Amino acid sequence: MTSRASVNFIPRARLKLLSEALEANSFNPNINKNMETSRFNAYRNMWIMVLFDLPTETKKERRDAAKFRKELQEDGFTMFQFSIYTRFCQSQENADVHTKRVKRLLPEKGHVGIFAITDKQFGRMEIFHGVKQTKTIAPSQQLELF
Repeated sequence: MTSRASVNFIPRARLKLLSEALEANSFNPNINKNMETSRFNAYRNMWIMVLFDLPTETKKERRDAAKFRKELQEDGFTMFQFSIYTRFCQSQENADVHTKRVKRLLPEKGHVGIFAITDKQFGRMEIFHGVKQTKTIAPSQQLELF
């Protein structure tokens, strides 16, 4: 039987933004904590996700796939899974800029999907790490001499 455990996932970019927001707001008693006026609005901040399945049969295809991954990382994307990269953006406009950059990087072959979700939606993601089931070894019989 496979055991699954939920893990809370807070990316480094989001942690940095949250800590900056706390520092900025902790010394200002007149700050409006309303989500609609906050700079760090969970409905305004966006996450871009790039999902891809690229061919790697020939040397050129492997090189193109590696180049695409490297260029995503240079644009600030982090690997979520081997073929899923994510990037935090502070606004829809910023997300649009990075989406256009990814479209310019697209390799000739393969399938690439790009979508954006709000920080609130991203925060509701549940991540599970499976535990591989192993066979239990029956204990061997031992002879007691006492």
